[in-house]
Amino acid sequence: MDRLLRASQTNRAAENHAENQVRLSEDAVVDIVRAEYISGYRLKLYFSDGVEQVIDFEPFLRQSNNPMIRAYLDPKRFANFTVEQGDLIWDDYDLCFPIADLYENSI
Repeated sequence: MDRLLRASQTNRAAENHAENQVRLSEDAVVDIVRAEYISGYRLKLYFSDGVEQVIDFEPFLRQSNNPMIRAYLDPKRFANFTVEQGDLIWDDYDLCFPIADLYENSI
C-alpha cells in the first residue's frame, strides 16, 4: 500500500510540474534579452517573447562530475555571466545551455 501511495504522489507531482512548464514550439525563435543574478546559483532570464524564468543551476552544477563545470560552484565565477547575441554564457562559452532548455526550465 505504501508503494502504491508513493507512486500516486510521484505521478501527481509530475503532472503538476508538467502543468507549470512553458513549452517552446519547434519553429519558435527566441533569444535571451536579459539575465539577472538573484542569489546562490539562481538567475532570472527574460526572453524575447516576454516569458520570464527563474532558473536554479545548483542541481546541475552539483551533479556534474566534470571539473570544468564544477568550477562554476565558485559563487564569484558563477555570477560572472553575460548575455551575448541572445545566449547566456560564462567566460568564452566554457558554460552555456541550449535556449530551449532554459526557456522550459529543464536543465
